[in-house]
Amino acid sequence: MITAVDHVQLAAEPGSEPALRAYYGDVLGMVEIPKPPVLAARGGVWFRAGSVQLHLGVERDFRPARKAHPGLRVTGIEEFAARLTDRGAPVIWNDDLPGHRRFYSEDPVGNRLEFLERLG
Repeated sequence: MITAVDHVQLAAEPGSEPALRAYYGDVLGMVEIPKPPVLAARGGVWFRAGSVQLHLGVERDFRPARKAHPGLRVTGIEEFAARLTDRGAPVIWNDDLPGHRRFYSEDPVGNRLEFLERLG
């Protein structure tokens, strides 16, 4: 029986780890977590915020996910959007999901990310 999502894996181009660290760590405020040595040898980087984990793995023929994306719940979405904007990340608001305030952004390699907060 499935009880939770353990992590979400996104792909990234080889050599993009410094840009990913800057975005996921400095812009989003996530904490980098160590990869097991056998997996670290493959490249990529992992991050955590609370119980949410995002793993970014290296893919040689990388193409960013333009439609597929993780949906990340946040608190204080207006302030969070301002944080991203202040740090140069795109923020594209979308009001199509009833009962939520949400926006889309993308990481430095072009992966789509959704950030949302329930209203009320």
